[in-house]
Amino acid sequence: MDDLEKAILLVYEPGAADLALRAQAMAFCDRAKADASALLRLCLDRLNRSPLVPVHFWCLQALHDAILLRYPSIPPADLPLLRSALLSLASDRPLPPASPPFLRNKLAQALAALIRLEYPSLWPDPFLRTLPRLPSADPASVDMFARLLVALDDDLLSHDYPRSPQESADATRVKDAMRLQCVPQIARHWFDAASFYRSSNPSLAAAALDTMRRYVTWIDIALIANEAFVPLLFDLILAPSSTEQLRAAAAGCVLAIAQKRMDPRHKVALLRSLPVNRVFSDPELVLKVPDLATGYAAEALECYKKLGSAEIDGSSPLELLEEVLPSVFYVMQESEEVELGNVVEFLSDYVTTMKSPSQKQAMYLGRILQVIREQICYDPAYRCNLDIPDKIGREEEDQMAEHRKELLMLFCSVCRVTPDVTQLFIRSLLISALSSSEASVEEVEATLTLFYRLGETVNEEAMRTGSGLLRELVEMLLSSRFPCHSHRMVALIYLETVTRFMKFVQDNPQYVPHVLSVFLDERGIHHPNLNVSRRASYLFMRAVKLLKAKFVPYLDMILQGLQDIVAQFTSSNWSSKDLKCPGSEDGSQTFEAIGLLIGMEDVPPEKQSEYLAAFLNPLCEKLSGLLLDAKAQGLEEPSAKVLTIQQIIMALNALSKGFSERLVTNSRPAIGIMFKQTLDVVLEILISFPNIKTLRNKTTSFIHRMVHILGASIFPCLPVVLKQLLVESEPKDMVDFLVLVNQLICKFGTSIEAILVEIFPAIASRLIVVLPKDAFPSGPGCNTEEVRELQELQRTLYTFLHVMANHDLSSVLIAPNCMGYLDAMMQLLLLTACSHKDILLRKLCVQIFVKLIRDWCTNCNGDDKVPGFRSFVIEKFATNCCLYSVLDKSFEFHDANTLVLFGEIVLAQKNNTIKSCRPMTQRL
Repeated sequence: MDDLEKAILLVYEPGAADLALRAQAMAFCDRAKADASALLRLCLDRLNRSPLVPVHFWCLQALHDAILLRYPSIPPADLPLLRSALLSLASDRPLPPASPPFLRNKLAQALAALIRLEYPSLWPDPFLRTLPRLPSADPASVDMFARLLVALDDDLLSHDYPRSPQESADATRVKDAMRLQCVPQIARHWFDAASFYRSSNPSLAAAALDTMRRYVTWIDIALIANEAFVPLLFDLILAPSSTEQLRAAAAGCVLAIAQKRMDPRHKVALLRSLPVNRVFSDPELVLKVPDLATGYAAEALECYKKLGSAEIDGSSPLELLEEVLPSVFYVMQESEEVELGNVVEFLSDYVTTMKSPSQKQAMYLGRILQVIREQICYDPAYRCNLDIPDKIGREEEDQMAEHRKELLMLFCSVCRVTPDVTQLFIRSLLISALSSSEASVEEVEATLTLFYRLGETVNEEAMRTGSGLLRELVEMLLSSRFPCHSHRMVALIYLETVTRFMKFVQDNPQYVPHVLSVFLDERGIHHPNLNVSRRASYLFMRAVKLLKAKFVPYLDMILQGLQDIVAQFTSSNWSSKDLKCPGSEDGSQTFEAIGLLIGMEDVPPEKQSEYLAAFLNPLCEKLSGLLLDAKAQGLEEPSAKVLTIQQIIMALNALSKGFSERLVTNSRPAIGIMFKQTLDVVLEILISFPNIKTLRNKTTSFIHRMVHILGASIFPCLPVVLKQLLVESEPKDMVDFLVLVNQLICKFGTSIEAILVEIFPAIASRLIVVLPKDAFPSGPGCNTEEVRELQELQRTLYTFLHVMANHDLSSVLIAPNCMGYLDAMMQLLLLTACSHKDILLRKLCVQIFVKLIRDWCTNCNGDDKVPGFRSFVIEKFATNCCLYSVLDKSFEFHDANTLVLFGEIVLAQKNNTIKSCRPMTQRL
């Protein structure tokens, strides 16, 4: 073993040496490649003498790289030696049969690379030289020839990979030369190899056919689709003795023939000439070659789309298609190997093509519906995991959702093409599920899922009138009680489906009692599964929003049916785990639905007050009792008391959503008094326990609601509310506080000025201390939760100042008790307007300055409302923001938001110039 062989072994066996030694070995090998002529002789020598596989691979790889990357540097005198040596390795003196496949593949790649560069002008006969002559040829040479054709296809000829213009030109040149010179001989070789080795060496026969499949796309189809080759291919498919590999290779060739691009009329004749019925008539055989059925069907469909039902030599594309469709359905139902996406894509194409289906085509569409229903069923093995979802159940649910996407899209396509067939199909499924006590969870869930999707395809008029079988289907749905209704998956999709068809009930009020029964009994809100119950509450709330006027006659029945749910929601038996729920479905929607019902003006005033008191009084009494007990014993979070108080506030908040300000304050003030009394009780939480963050957040949310419905009558409460919300407030609390103040300003405008003057010093003093005087730090480790909270607080502060300025409340900033904070606020605004990385926030600050200039710089004689503000604007704002910040390289004019900011700066400068009575150049 010489030094080169040792170096090669170190390169390919990295674990055998340290990094430094391996680096030396790699450098040594690279130096050996420096001279192309010497490399050629070195590699040929080692290929002949060395017994080491890594050395053989290195030599072949070096030759391949030299041909591919450094062909011009190879001396012309050495090229004949290179050609003859590679041909010898491929045919005359091939690599030993025991050589690893990757060695033969690398040799094939080197030959293919040389053929691409030299064939046919410089090297006219590589294929004729390597073409094995059967039966005398050695199996190794047959194998090598197949690998050569595969490598040539992969590296140059195939259109399956993106090619450069030069590669495409080379491919065209090679194909044209092969067609003229050797393609017929190669085709004969494929036939001989498949015939000769089908029994003695099936894998070699399969390799030859796999190569042929690749070349069918561009060679003369008559060389393959003839009386000799086609019977051989089908014999290989049908023969019981054929191996799976050989059968699949033969089927691949037949599919390649069927997919050959040609005129559709010629394609129909070609498809008819293929005896595929011999395959499709045997179900077991179809499952062994599933891609042949779907591919053949796709080609027949393409012909039908182009030719219609026209007959070509006694055959029509539609006949060919209908002959193969049963096999496609069978494959989709039974085969685990077929790519489902390809079958669904074909069926989708088929459905959209059948715009006016015949009776026979409608039957096929019905078969498609059956296949879809079978494909979307869950595996019964996961039934328990899906009922009380654990990690396995959630993963199965996610996977099924992804699996169903294209299938349900296909279902919707069938619905649109043949609504009558689809409705009959759903009807039969419902009848079967309801009539059998053995209907499984999976079957019922799939049936309801399809019914739900049917609703997506029904237009508004059909939904309203219940055209076709829709009325009967909805009647069946509303009266359904499936044996497996207790399962979570069935209950959830049942409720979703009922909700989907709620617009039908809107125009057919006779079904309102059925809808109420669905939501109020054990199928809905009273379902034993908490997730189902909460989802039912949310969907019931949506139904109330749509049908509340039609629910009024049943109001007493509804409220009575919800009494136990209401009591349970505010019980003291909750745990943190129970309160975790998806999205906003926390069960409070039951109270929102109640509020929407009893908050209508259709309800008589006395009854309305009675209903509301029946809910508010128990909740307030329970809340007062909990607070009284908490004051005596203390209150900490998390605890059952905190969770219960939280639930009560959520219930009160949701209940209030059904009442409007006009009803509460004008038409029925007694309702307003009840809500004000409720607010007083809730505010005790802020007074007594301001440091319990969860309660503080829920209380703030409730105050937002009371501002919305009580209007100006909430004023007496505001000083206490705002004062308590400022107690022990952290940055996140200050954000919530400022959002509330913004709501008050937007709703009441200048009427709230006195309250703002009173609280502004507390706000400003807190924010000036908390917010940084300079820009926030950036870089690794700076994006902490604390920094994000401060950034959110900064954005909210500027929104607050912007709202104040635009509601004529800038006078608050210059009130006697607020003036001490004005300079600090202006400095914060200036810094942000000039250099903040958030362009939209800079725009907001510039707009604030524009409004303050208009409000405080009243004329040109210097009699300003705020002494010194005019000078600040001219010397600081106009210079730093309107000039220097625009000139900074970070000011990108191609950015849309930056252009908007520039427009605001121009407007600010215009106002500044008018108010200062001096042009910009003089001021600078």
